[in-house]
Amino acid sequence: MGKLKRKEYEPLLEPLEEQLVAMARWAKHTGARIVVLFEGRDTAGKGGAIRAVSQRLNPRQCRVAALAKPTDREMTQWYFQRYVAHLPAAGEIVLFDRSWYNRAGVEKVMGYADDDQVARFLEETPNFEQMLVKDGILLFKYWLTTDQENQEERLAERLEDPLKRWKLSPIDLAARGQYDAYTQAREAMLKATHTDYAPWTLVDFNDQKHGRLTLIQNLLDRLPDTQIEPPPLDFPPLEGDPLKESYAVLKPIKPFKV
Repeated sequence: MGKLKRKEYEPLLEPLEEQLVAMARWAKHTGARIVVLFEGRDTAGKGGAIRAVSQRLNPRQCRVAALAKPTDREMTQWYFQRYVAHLPAAGEIVLFDRSWYNRAGVEKVMGYADDDQVARFLEETPNFEQMLVKDGILLFKYWLTTDQENQEERLAERLEDPLKRWKLSPIDLAARGQYDAYTQAREAMLKATHTDYAPWTLVDFNDQKHGRLTLIQNLLDRLPDTQIEPPPLDFPPLEGDPLKESYAVLKPIKPFKV
């Protein structure tokens, strides 16, 4: 089966978006706290998947956490500390574009964390996530899989496309030759942190559009019944003739030429 075309993808995504909106309404009504982790290799499609989940939702309710390199001060904190600050309050949804699992992936492979730090992370993470789940957070962990051939094609596309060039960093290029090392790190991470209360879900993202649909459907299927009727809104007609907007001093700029 070939990769999904946009004209095929968008009609399939639309009903899922309606269900995501219902999910957000349910979370606000019940006070649920939802955390979704998006992990995977460079170019796997994490950003596109996050946009597919969040683009129809209120950004004040559904936030994306994409943390930058830790500061010198953050380097001295408990490792999980800066991630805890981004966890949701009642009725909120947080989508992590990479997460605390940086330590088991890029930090391990690229030498930013030593063996003792990685081993301690793998030992502590199940306890940390159990605390989150016991406190009532709904935690979903997704690993987006992609073959090396697809990764190379996407890296080359980023290099050639001026609108995607910003996505390509020196670390991404340095990591190209570490595909096997990333595989070994991922397998160790999955073995140590796949638990009954916080399981990993692997999604094939060699076809990114198909992967987004699969991930969203899986997320929705794992939630309780989220169907809550929206409250009715009174929308009476305006009295009198509607007024046209006017400006006493300023003039509108010229329209864009098509």
